Amino acid sequence: MEFNIFTLVFLVATLAYVITLLWLNLRQDKAVAGSFASVPAEFSEKITLEQHQKAAEYTQAKLLVNHFEVIFSTLVLLAWTLGGGLNWLDHVWMGITDNTLYPGVGFIMSLMIIASVIDLPFSIYRSFVLEQKFGFNKMTASTFVNDLFKEFILMLIIGLPLIYAILYLMGAMGEYWWAYVWLVLTSFSLLMFWAYPSYIAPIFNKFKPLDNLELKDKIDNLLSRTGFKSDGVFVMDGSKRSSHGNAYFTGIGKNKRIVFFDTLLDGMDDQEVEAILAHELGHFHHKHIRKHMITSFGMSLLGLALLGYLINQPWFFHGLGIDTPSNHTALILFMLIMPVFSFFIAPISNALSRKHEFEADSFAAKHTNADDLVSSLVKLYRDNASTLTPDRLYSAFHDSHPSASIRIAHLKANEG
Repeated sequence: MEFNIFTLVFLVATLAYVITLLWLNLRQDKAVAGSFASVPAEFSEKITLEQHQKAAEYTQAKLLVNHFEVIFSTLVLLAWTLGGGLNWLDHVWMGITDNTLYPGVGFIMSLMIIASVIDLPFSIYRSFVLEQKFGFNKMTASTFVNDLFKEFILMLIIGLPLIYAILYLMGAMGEYWWAYVWLVLTSFSLLMFWAYPSYIAPIFNKFKPLDNLELKDKIDNLLSRTGFKSDGVFVMDGSKRSSHGNAYFTGIGKNKRIVFFDTLLDGMDDQEVEAILAHELGHFHHKHIRKHMITSFGMSLLGLALLGYLINQPWFFHGLGIDTPSNHTALILFMLIMPVFSFFIAPISNALSRKHEFEADSFAAKHTNADDLVSSLVKLYRDNASTLTPDRLYSAFHDSHPSASIRIAHLKANEG
């Protein structure tokens, strides 16, 4: 293997990435610790000091784990690339047959399995130590293992054909292979958006129609007022894994579902649930999901076009520890290093996402009582032990939603 100037660029970018992540973590820890002794004034009537301090301790515990994850994942990245791990694994598979397609599929699948195994201790710790300590984990060891098994089977059923199709197109479609791959990936994403509610999500969770008739009437009335149609309102057994509460929309076209976690319904009044739903409807009203999809598809097209250039540059491979260029190593190298180079534009995408959240909140305030949405948000922050005092820069890089105080101040201003 021969390293080059791109090796230096990669190392500098990786160092900047790691230092920035750890620095942001330290800023967040300091911000949380600085407000540990008292609840922010705007929340003092609804959140006790004990609940506020639990959120602070939970946030700090997650930051500590993330410190180790950042350092460890960076060492793994360097081991795979400059350490020769990918090059070794590539030679193992290429030694099986002269055909480059099947070894390429095997190379990518084995890498995905190895990555899952490497992440397993962190996943176990997060669920059975950290979440357990703060009273959020409801998952049993049996459920954890069953989830892993189901994810593995889905990876084989869905992942294998997709990887084969991508590598085939990369080898068979000439100079503009990336345009064909983009069409396949876009079609696949749309198919998954459509199929997920009815065929994939039920593999992991049970969904039942909402049986609270009074709440259902409120929801039906809200859907009618806002002109929204869905495939139904469902309650998911989120308590099977965690006591965290949430709600979401899923699906596209006519195959759209409104899903409430059972844990969320247990802690909310009917009018608060209605306000949360109105917020989600606001995203659809303003076409945020469609805009996000278009942006995502556009970015993936640009990324694939860039890969179409890099795949013909020997310095790209040699600079990252690969001595024999190939389509499958190019694909993996690109996927591994992109987070390092794209991290610094995260504040831009998060700022856009927060703008969308404000728009959805304004929509909810228009069609329901803003006080109900404020009340529901405070309960979510409280019950999920979310910090009320995040660091501004940390939030810019990591949070797609506005901080609690900013969001609630915006809603109250809307109300006025």
